[in-house]
Amino acid sequence: MCSLDVDPLDARVLARNYEYAQKNVRLLALWYECDIQRMLELLAEHDIELSRNDRLQFGADYRTARQASCK
Repeated sequence: MCSLDVDPLDARVLARNYEYAQKNVRLLALWYECDIQRMLELLAEHDIELSRNDRLQFGADYRTARQASCK
């Protein structure tokens, strides 16, 4: 049996993991062992929309990260 290499920063993997984390940036950041700001940057880079609750908490930071990734 061979091992499959999975890139945790791949857009599809990141989106799926956000779903598994019940669309919770804080929980996903814990899983990825990074700070919340970095997780918001990763989600923004891959155009992964935040949940309503995360938008309320982190919307401004996410928009800033998204604008930075578009440059």
